Amino acid sequence: MFKDILMITSYPPRECGIATYSQDLIAAIENKFEKSFNIKICALETDSQSNFYPQNIAIKLNTDHKSSFIDVSNYVNDNDQIGLVVIQHEFGFFRKNQIQFIHFLSFICKPIVVVFHTVLPKPDDELKQNVLDIANNSNSIIVMTKNSALILEEDYGIDPDIITIIEHGTHLIKHKDKVDLKLNYNLLGKKVISTFGLLSSGKSIETTLHGLNSIIKQHDDVVFLIIGKIHPSVLIEEGERYLDFLRGLIVDLKLENHVQFVNMYLPLDELLDYLQLTDIYLFTSNDRNQAVSGTFSYALSAGCPIVSTPIPHAIEVLTDNTGIIIDFENSTQLADAVNLLLNNESERKRISSKVLHRMASTAWENSALAHIDSFRKLFYKNSIVNYKIPELNLSHIKKQTTKKGIIQFSILNHPDVNSGYTVDDNARALIAMCMYYELSKEESALYYIQTYYNFIESCLHENGSLLNYVDVENNFTDQNHESNLEDARGRAIWALGYLSNMIKQEELTELFPNLEKTIDTLLLKIEEVFSTRAMAFVIKGLYFRNLNRCNANDKNTVQLFGDRLTQMFMHESDGEWNWYESYLTYANSVLPEAMLYAWLYTNDSRYKEIARASMDFILSKIYKNSRIQLISNKYWLYRDDDENTTYNGGEQAIEIAYTILALEKFIEVFPYDNYDLVLKDGFNWFLGNNQLNQIVYNPCTGGCYDGIEEFNVNLNQGAESTISYLLSRLTIERMLHLKSIKKEQQTLLLSQN
Repeated sequence: MFKDILMITSYPPRECGIATYSQDLIAAIENKFEKSFNIKICALETDSQSNFYPQNIAIKLNTDHKSSFIDVSNYVNDNDQIGLVVIQHEFGFFRKNQIQFIHFLSFICKPIVVVFHTVLPKPDDELKQNVLDIANNSNSIIVMTKNSALILEEDYGIDPDIITIIEHGTHLIKHKDKVDLKLNYNLLGKKVISTFGLLSSGKSIETTLHGLNSIIKQHDDVVFLIIGKIHPSVLIEEGERYLDFLRGLIVDLKLENHVQFVNMYLPLDELLDYLQLTDIYLFTSNDRNQAVSGTFSYALSAGCPIVSTPIPHAIEVLTDNTGIIIDFENSTQLADAVNLLLNNESERKRISSKVLHRMASTAWENSALAHIDSFRKLFYKNSIVNYKIPELNLSHIKKQTTKKGIIQFSILNHPDVNSGYTVDDNARALIAMCMYYELSKEESALYYIQTYYNFIESCLHENGSLLNYVDVENNFTDQNHESNLEDARGRAIWALGYLSNMIKQEELTELFPNLEKTIDTLLLKIEEVFSTRAMAFVIKGLYFRNLNRCNANDKNTVQLFGDRLTQMFMHESDGEWNWYESYLTYANSVLPEAMLYAWLYTNDSRYKEIARASMDFILSKIYKNSRIQLISNKYWLYRDDDENTTYNGGEQAIEIAYTILALEKFIEVFPYDNYDLVLKDGFNWFLGNNQLNQIVYNPCTGGCYDGIEEFNVNLNQGAESTISYLLSRLTIERMLHLKSIKKEQQTLLLSQN
């Protein structure tokens, strides 16, 4: 377990970019982890900028006073709970007492990480020595761009081994409809260009104003939003002089009808609304030495097409036609770039999509993962962190569901109705919503259960044939002739068997009067099914169907399929390769799980032995170093493959869900093995414990990304992945619920004794 982390930084309510950055980072870390460490805050202040903090601030550092540096260093050294000091550094914070700051670093007897928000190239001797002194008194340095790391290495001679690059965090958002947002903010029918941030002359807003008439000539419906108020430090030093200058320039250029000030420090949700309704975002700093920008990062969060001056942050992000770079203070280039984008809506949409995919790894949740991973590697190599389990959130699965069923795919978090529907997805959704109802008893869940059931029933014909793919017009598609439909049949039987057991326990049989007939129709000629996974799904469904009944035909089917899987296992296994086939493909964990259910149903001990041997085998292939790396859907794993061969990418959420569902049953049957640890680490795959160290579950939308590729996650949040997360999350919830019941029972027994 970590000790406390003390973060020395400016902090809200101080109105400062680094204050907001630190607040976002700390919130992200605290939302990602629990019972691992505490983050304490040392707030940076000056005589002219002292604040009342509603948050629990551990201590304050007034950078105008040498004595304050001494007080804080003593506080750190005397506090045994503090294990790490993280300093958010900006040269302006310490300019009055730079020497004392260096002494402060040398006095601290705890590991120190310095985060440089500004890295100046071509330093003079004094600046170079100052930065070297900071580096020499630090254990690690974090910067936000590759360029900053290169400058520290080449211009300052700092050892690259102590430098870590973690890009500026960005916000996850729900991607609201742009037209609706413009309507809400009285901007409907306008093309919106915007910029935001605490205003100062360094923002170079005049660069846009001087180019605006050239934009208006082509687009007289343009509105330029200047979002943000005067920077507090600027207000102290020069009042509203810069703001008055901008107002005067607007009048001189006759732009009054095309420029609006949003002269406020906006709350996050409102700021993100403005950015989402923006058609083009403008970043026009005139500071040649600015390395990174928080305002730029906010615009990236919203997927804004960006026209930017060439700060390193922009140059590194806006590659591969993901934005337009212009020269500093070049109004002509700015106007040309804006007109180019305003004239091409499809290009703006393309850029927006590329920006969102490019920036997925920089979400604050991923920034939190990167920071803690960096701290662990440096100072807490043997520490264990506990991921915080997200609250249950069904919003995306409900959004994905129409009156007909659950839509197959999404574009980001927007359901793509043209992708149609499948039995596969509706079967999985049916199981997930049944599990949710069992835990919550929420009556609204019954509507979704009936919807998914009705879809499956609508795809079934009287002769027992089942089609899987249905388009938006309610027609069966050609995919039904090209795909293996046995697996869809197996999944349907699994789902309906689960529903059958649930409604009998909940006394809801009147809601599904034809359910048993539907299952029996699906079982017509079931002995002709030979797909390995389909047989496994059927075994699961019939096990659940018969928990409160005994049907001889169902038992015979389970015995038939159990024997077939046994024969496959005996044919392929050789002591080292304990599997049913000569390769590992998809839905692997379903096979040992089905064998376990077959044993529970028939009491045939062969099934139990094979179940355990094959489950341990598959886990040996995917679970190493407390992390699951799934079999890629691009590269199956064959018996003769080199043991050291790994294939990155192609990991899908459905594989984790199948593994977690299987492990839940294995924990019940084999409680003293380590299956519970594997399940916990498996669920954490969604939360960032994966080969990319990035989130796969989106806590903002309640959706789950469509998989992990070699270098990125797929941001689309389709039905399969979202249901897979929900199945996994509900399994965790069910286990926690059972644990709570057992604890209550133990407490009651103790009280009675």
